[in-house]
Amino acid sequence: MAYSGKYTPKNISKYLGDHTNIWYRSLWERRVMVHLDDNTNVIGWSNEEIVIPYLSPIDGKWHRYFPDFFVKVRNKSGMVESMILEVKPKSQSVPPKVQGKMTRKYITEVRNWGINEAKWKAAEEYCKDRKWKFSVITEEQLGI
Repeated sequence: MAYSGKYTPKNISKYLGDHTNIWYRSLWERRVMVHLDDNTNVIGWSNEEIVIPYLSPIDGKWHRYFPDFFVKVRNKSGMVESMILEVKPKSQSVPPKVQGKMTRKYITEVRNWGINEAKWKAAEEYCKDRKWKFSVITEEQLGI
């Protein structure tokens, strides 16, 4: 199976967007798509259909963040909850460990963390305004 590709949902009526244009960029994202598509508690979902503006700490300019998933789910008490989910490796979901030597790898990790942190703060505010939840899902939650 390819690490990225097009996903065709089984339950087209649950997809909140253009069901003919769903792309996964990792097998982890594909795993989430299959789960959302199959889970009877999921009322609707979409992939990279929401746009959240964020201010980049790298260049000080506004950019657009397309979170991986928007999900509407019926919880155990029967209430409908909305949430945004981002799929990331655990190593990218925490700040990099401070190193004594400024290697290219470390500088890249710091840069990526700064961008991710800015995106996620913007997403948390976006969700808070709408009474939604925001979560970053790593390989731990996916059972990998």
